[in-house]
Amino acid sequence: MRLVKEVPHPRYLIQIHEYNAKYLLKVTLDAYEQVFKFDQREIHDLNQLDHLLTDEFYKNCLDRFLSMRNDFINFQKQIK
Repeated sequence: MRLVKEVPHPRYLIQIHEYNAKYLLKVTLDAYEQVFKFDQREIHDLNQLDHLLTDEFYKNCLDRFLSMRNDFINFQKQIK
């Protein structure tokens, strides 16, 4: 997997990797990560992905991160 781009953001670590003829858009917050895969043939210019990174996209990512954290907390409670 090869890192091809980082997108600056104040809250998230956003990276685009190239792997097996796909671009992987990775959004990371603390210990949680979301990955979106795109076929390289669908993306002619990596800057196209920047247009997908809207405020709504970031809000939806945050909602999923909160849900992931709640799932993890509940999972930890079951272990104890």
